[in-house]
Amino acid sequence: MKAVYFGGAAALILALTACGGTGDSGNGSASSADLNAPLEQIAAPNGGDWTQVVEQTPEGGFRMGNPNAPVKLVELGSLTCSHCAAFSEEGAPQLENEYVKSGQVSFEFRNFVRDPLDIAAALLTRCGGATPFFKITDQMFAAQAQYMQRAGALDAATQQRLQALPQQQLPAEYARAAGLVDFVKMRGVPESKANACLADQAEMQKLVSIVNTANAQYPGIPGTPAFIINGNLVPDAASWEQLEPALREALK
Repeated sequence: MKAVYFGGAAALILALTACGGTGDSGNGSASSADLNAPLEQIAAPNGGDWTQVVEQTPEGGFRMGNPNAPVKLVELGSLTCSHCAAFSEEGAPQLENEYVKSGQVSFEFRNFVRDPLDIAAALLTRCGGATPFFKITDQMFAAQAQYMQRAGALDAATQQRLQALPQQQLPAEYARAAGLVDFVKMRGVPESKANACLADQAEMQKLVSIVNTANAQYPGIPGTPAFIINGNLVPDAASWEQLEPALREALK
């Protein structure tokens, strides 16, 4: 897999991974009857809701749900990938409301960054820590078309200026150009904090480590989103229609 090397303290290494998987929608062997079967419920502590239990994992992602769930789902996702945005809109609500709330499935999102704008968006969604992470990530996906359009409409002079900058400065520049700083300000992240997060070299390196570790553990990741169930990469599952049967199979 090819990589782009970014200079500076973060030594950013971006995998040129495609957006969107392959394969037919019939992934897995669960029948339609299986998909409609009610899930056994594992009660959350103190009568709570498992979707409100969110923490950062040692691998650098954020996990929602029962940390001891029998089925552990991980998404490798990119905030500049339209297929990841589609999954957030079409699959995440059912995943969270039916599967995570049951306590049978935990859901971890690991940012699989692909470009400077993706890094910018990831830094800002992670800026507030665990509690708001999934909400602001879903909101970022919902606004993806708008900020991608703004970033893609930069005039020639601005593009030339960006090309002359040290590459570790590009995420912050793209964040401002795409309106992402204003986006998170409207969601409770002060501009000073957003700027600090965009300049956080250690957090950039953490994002790089997530990508490098995933590529080492799962060579040939076909694209984003990619899904891992109990440590195994799920083949041909880039949509909820493809993923849900695999989840049901794992729950048997």
